[in-house]
Amino acid sequence: MNDQLSTTFAALADPTRRAILAKLSLGETSVSELSKPFSISMPAITKHLKVLEQAGLISRTRSAQFRPCRLQAAPLKDVAGWVEEYRRFWTESFDRLEDYLATVQAAESKEHKKKKKKRKH
Repeated sequence: MNDQLSTTFAALADPTRRAILAKLSLGETSVSELSKPFSISMPAITKHLKVLEQAGLISRTRSAQFRPCRLQAAPLKDVAGWVEEYRRFWTESFDRLEDYLATVQAAESKEHKKKKKKRKH
């Protein structure tokens, strides 16, 4: 029961993998270039790349000794769509809260004016 969205979120859960994706968003990069900013072993980088590849977030090719990686952003579009549903939910919730607060403030203001009038009489 491993759906694509769950696989994508699992891959994105690790900060090293997110950093790799950020670097790949700038363009195709070799595995050795990707590993430079990290203080982890090449086998660890390879494991991260395998997770990203299995999630469909990157593709890797081989050209002689050069092993370029490329971002595949389609799964991120699915994540963005899923998040968008919840953004709409929160926007609508905040809009309802804003309307409610405006109603409460108007009622309080009206009550305050009534009390002020009574004091004058």
